[in-house]
Amino acid sequence: MFFSRPITWVSLIFLGLAFWLHYSYPAAKDMAAEPSKSIYDFTVKDIHGNDVPLSNYQGKVLLIVNVASKCGLTQSNYKELNVLYEKYKDQGFEILAFPCNQFASQEPGTNEEIQETVCTRFKAEFPIFEKIDVNGKNTAPLYKFLKSEKGGVLVDAIKWNFTKFLVNKEGKVVQRYAPTTSPLAIEVAFGLLDCSYGAMVEKIAQGLLLKDLKSIVA
Repeated sequence: MFFSRPITWVSLIFLGLAFWLHYSYPAAKDMAAEPSKSIYDFTVKDIHGNDVPLSNYQGKVLLIVNVASKCGLTQSNYKELNVLYEKYKDQGFEILAFPCNQFASQEPGTNEEIQETVCTRFKAEFPIFEKIDVNGKNTAPLYKFLKSEKGGVLVDAIKWNFTKFLVNKEGKVVQRYAPTTSPLAIEVAFGLLDCSYGAMVEKIAQGLLLKDLKSIVA
């Protein structure tokens, strides 16, 4: 009986501590987010810092590109991306460009400077988003997803500016292209982009979707 009261108080203290730890640091399974199933699960920021849910692009074919203004690939890529956009923008096609300064510091400007350069020098009319990281500890969640869906040759990391991801109308990543792949080389895929995801994967597997696939995949 002598120890009953101290033991009761100690028990209450530990019980309270247990509840605090449980709710402050839940088990990993409680904290783990449900895996993203499509790009529509993500929200990104445009070049002005405004939130843009990618679900806004449901039903469209997307080409997602990490861009830079001072790269040796810049001129040719912007020129051909503009051609693709002008040709297909009214047919349910959209290009989403994400500036990135991780490759030889070739996109050093502020978001405002990047927008000015892209719109005036390269005449781009497709959406330009806020500058992000595509590799490393600060990788944007969207790019973590893109790389998990379509890994690269040897490593999954983005290797350089103008790596391209093709996304179908269901929000599924169907192909990844190397930085040196001409945007116009991707055009041959567009005729099949009305296919369901399963049908498209089957066509890719059969080699029907792209010519010289090995030479242009990242």
